[in-house]
Amino acid sequence: MVTRIVQLRISNRRPAAAFTLMELMVVIVLISIMTAMIIPEMKGSYEDALLRSTGRELAGVLSLAASRAVSQNQAHYVLWDAKTGHYQVASRQHVSGREEMVPLRDVAGGEGKLDKRISIHILPTSEMGVPAEAADPSEARVDRDSIAFFPDGTAEAVEIQLRDRAGFQLVMQLNPVTGRIHLSEPVHE
Repeated sequence: MVTRIVQLRISNRRPAAAFTLMELMVVIVLISIMTAMIIPEMKGSYEDALLRSTGRELAGVLSLAASRAVSQNQAHYVLWDAKTGHYQVASRQHVSGREEMVPLRDVAGGEGKLDKRISIHILPTSEMGVPAEAADPSEARVDRDSIAFFPDGTAEAVEIQLRDRAGFQLVMQLNPVTGRIHLSEPVHE
């Protein structure tokens, strides 16, 4: 009698639930369609995030140069190479009887490299924030390679334009009186 109860329990067991091959294929097709729709939208988000992070990194470097200029009572400069994206904070010092730009080596964040996918253009501006080309085209210097910060807390009046490959743009204006940076929201051309 004991054996018969065991046999009944075994035969009453239901078969395990599983997906059919057709159901799996439908799910895979749906996932691939969703992926094809979402990936292009995420590319713009990535480009925007890259643009904003490069802007924050550049703002940090400019703030470092401004604070070092005030704390050391000496003009400091942010220098960079537009082709490579390499930047460094430097000051003028007398070396071997002549004045040279000497990069800061002992300061964290004093040098680095910005992402090559972001183009940077520095345009001088007037005291009112108007690009210098509009004020006086004969004296405008376009695409500079340095920005100066002075010991009294002031800075050169410049506008920095960051642009990614998709055409999104971030504009940073450096206030010449306070040496602070104002970021404009990115716009798409």
